[in-house]
Amino acid sequence: MGQIEWAMWANEQALAAGLSECGSGGWRGAGGVAGVLVCLLEYPRSKRKKGSTMERCGQKYMTAVVKVFGPLTRNYYIRAILHAALAVPAGFLLSTILGTVCLGIASGIYLLAAVRGEEWRPIEQKPRERRPHVGDTIKQPPSNPPPRPPADARKKQPAELGG
Repeated sequence: MGQIEWAMWANEQALAAGLSECGSGGWRGAGGVAGVLVCLLEYPRSKRKKGSTMERCGQKYMTAVVKVFGPLTRNYYIRAILHAALAVPAGFLLSTILGTVCLGIASGIYLLAAVRGEEWRPIEQKPRERRPHVGDTIKQPPSNPPPRPPADARKKQPAELGG
């Protein structure tokens, strides 16, 4: 069995926390600001060590923004501290308490991922393979029709027709 990549779980947890804080009516206070910041940071997924990673819709644009900040956004120790710090002011509003708890959990999971040596890596676009054109794969179309049984064998015998 493979090793668990904890950062994937932390990413989903933190994104859910950010969305919860944005949608919980915390736009007037620190909860909404924290929610927007967390959503912007957590929207791009990290590339997995093994296997394939499903990229989110429009993730490549946010990946470029996250890559600009370099080690500040790549290091999971920093993300754990940032999420814990953002959870504190949002915890004072009752409407954002669910997002605060989720941010605290995400902070703990990011800390575990950092201890295990994981870090955020962007999903790079693979160069597309050049697909061969139809003319390249089929050199000559067939000149003869496919083989068919003789006409006598195609006609049903009277014994077969009667049942």
